[in-house]
Amino acid sequence: MDVDADAARRFLVTRHMLAPARSLDGGSDGVLEVFRRLGSVQFDPLAVAGRNHDLVLHARVAAYDPAWCERLYERRELFEAYNKGLSLVQTSEFPWFRAPWLGASSSVGPPRILAEHADIAEQVLERIRAHGPLSALDFERRHGSLVDWFGAPTNIVRAVLEAYAATGVLALARRDGNRRYYDLIERLLPPEILVRKVPLREQLRHKLLSRYRAHGLLGIGGGGDIFNGLGPAKPDPRWPGHPGRAALREEVIEAGELVAVSVEGVPGRRFVLRDEVALLETPPEPPASVAFLPPFDPLVWDRRLLGSLFGFDYVWELFVPPAKRRWGWYVLPILYRDRLVGRIEPRIERDERRVRVLDLWWEASFDPRRDEAFVEAMRSALSAYLHFASASGVEWAAHLGTERRLFREAGGRARSARPTA
Repeated sequence: MDVDADAARRFLVTRHMLAPARSLDGGSDGVLEVFRRLGSVQFDPLAVAGRNHDLVLHARVAAYDPAWCERLYERRELFEAYNKGLSLVQTSEFPWFRAPWLGASSSVGPPRILAEHADIAEQVLERIRAHGPLSALDFERRHGSLVDWFGAPTNIVRAVLEAYAATGVLALARRDGNRRYYDLIERLLPPEILVRKVPLREQLRHKLLSRYRAHGLLGIGGGGDIFNGLGPAKPDPRWPGHPGRAALREEVIEAGELVAVSVEGVPGRRFVLRDEVALLETPPEPPASVAFLPPFDPLVWDRRLLGSLFGFDYVWELFVPPAKRRWGWYVLPILYRDRLVGRIEPRIERDERRVRVLDLWWEASFDPRRDEAFVEAMRSALSAYLHFASASGVEWAAHLGTERRLFREAGGRARSARPTA
């Protein structure tokens, strides 16, 4: 298929349930509908503007309340798995995510951690068997035993707990803020789910397809960590039994589950799910609607595609030194209709029940004052965000006087921050 750029953009925002934003009915059913369509939602504990998975759901589910997702998690209808980073997945899909490192030798990733520290690993497992859910802080800290855990130095007990979770032995029982409690997976999930065994190759195919399912128009590479956790691109002796991602992708294409497309202005082949070809052929015109997208929203996974298809340069600057940042620390792209028109840096002040807007950046080609439909849509998005944040008002940074006046109706009460010396 050959697809023009306008159709590709309309297709993406429609299949991502963002045309319009917050269009799904609220409650647990709306949350589960997002998981049914996208497969998994990436988790990140940072809550400056809201946690990533909550922001993904907030953009799609009307009047979203984070408690809805928490209840599903507590009822074990959702669980945490590694799928392009730590993600939330429906429990019904556990057989395909139970052991993402099963095909790796003991010299790779989590299996290496467990093999190199077998004595500590056994002690950790025995204590959890005997005492139930425990966190890393419930164990005596091992001085001088920092290990490399995916590029970061980590205490060995924490690394062992996460390695057990990655290999399907343990799972998260609950979270207390950012403190994670692990338990044996057989004590957390129903036996009818645990008893089902899925061959490794089928697990890998399912997870590879899940990335295309979550995004909708991925290519072969995409840069970044889009295909992390799926093993090597080609057969590698360190991954016995793994055919390589390239072979798995060709299997999925030959089976007709993915259809190759060429998108105007976008280099390389892209792939769409077979069931979404009709939508790609005739995508509807998106209504006037605004959504704030988090850094790990599946729509913004492929930064190269954002540049070539949307003309939007997005870099998550969390780890960029402040003096070198072009935008801000935790910045959310602003989606309007099928265009990315700017960025917003909100901060939720929970104790004060307010949202501070630290900054706004508009794309050079976009002037919000010239689009009345955008102004109304932005007000609606800000009001929805205040509800999501359990906040009663907005405080705008002093230099955002124009935006404060333009969107003043959002939330009923808006305040301007006093200039600082």
